[in-house]
Amino acid sequence: MRFALIGLLVVLCSVFELGAQVSTSPRRLSEATITYSVSIRTSNTEPRAADLMDGALNLVYLKGNLSRSDLKSALGHQSTVVDSKTGEATVIKEYGEQRYLIRMTPEEWKTSNKTYDSVRYQFTGISKQIAGYTCEQAIGTWKDGNTYTVFFTRALLPINHEFQYLNRNLPGLALEYQAKLGKGELTYTATSINFDPVPHQQFELPTSGYRVMTYEESKGGRKQ
Repeated sequence: MRFALIGLLVVLCSVFELGAQVSTSPRRLSEATITYSVSIRTSNTEPRAADLMDGALNLVYLKGNLSRSDLKSALGHQSTVVDSKTGEATVIKEYGEQRYLIRMTPEEWKTSNKTYDSVRYQFTGISKQIAGYTCEQAIGTWKDGNTYTVFFTRALLPINHEFQYLNRNLPGLALEYQAKLGKGELTYTATSINFDPVPHQQFELPTSGYRVMTYEESKGGRKQ
């Protein structure tokens, strides 16, 4: 009887340990809709166009290797659609009557984000709750010495990191982070995460009504 009780305790301990491992294992995030609210902090005393970003919404759609990030503000609407499998990206801009569709090759997409390739993180040990998840604080530093603050959760691990190139090297999903805009600083904070299936139509590109440009043309260069 004694040995039987000992055996039962060993089994129970193993079950509890396995349950703890399962509960703490990150969820691989392959499909979701994430909503971020956007606020701006600036030292300007006079209103600027950038101030119109305050109160903006950033909707992120994930589906396998596809991602779409929609930034909606008083200034207008900008979307970035990325296929992480091919590396190609498309930026869609709608500001008033100006409508542009900018196609980018994998090399151009990387070039446009090269500032973020060298980010190194220092984990501070500070944590807080965001959208129902425990998030850790990290300070990201680039080669030029500039820094930014990000809170991320290890509970969700995106399989596609291209939708937030800035945070692509984090060991989890960024639920609050900073981004520079001129002399101001934007803060993106997740308010909800929906795991319902995302329609494939979300990633379809418009076929008319936009001026199609290359990446070089969008920077003011000439088409090669």
